[in-house]
Amino acid sequence: MAEFVKVAKVGEVPANSGRVVQVGGAEVALFNVGGAFFATANSCVHRGGPLGEGMCEGETVVCPWHGWEYEIKTGKCLTNPSAQIATYPVKVEGGDVLVAVK
Repeated sequence: MAEFVKVAKVGEVPANSGRVVQVGGAEVALFNVGGAFFATANSCVHRGGPLGEGMCEGETVVCPWHGWEYEIKTGKCLTNPSAQIATYPVKVEGGDVLVAVK
């Protein structure tokens, strides 16, 4: 079973935005979508762009390097339907956001 690790305070990730966090030595993109938190791999499958630095448009993140789009909740790539990024479990306890990387 994966262990949850505190990565941020709720107020540190504004609504409809993302940021890059470290979980057990791995870079993870953490997103706040209208008050709900989600975590994905930080690296775009196209050229490795940092998704946590991308623009959030609703439930989609746009890679800042070349514009590839991903569904934040599922990791599905909208630009190339055969591609996908990993997603990770997230929970909020008190004011802390915790992520578990498998």
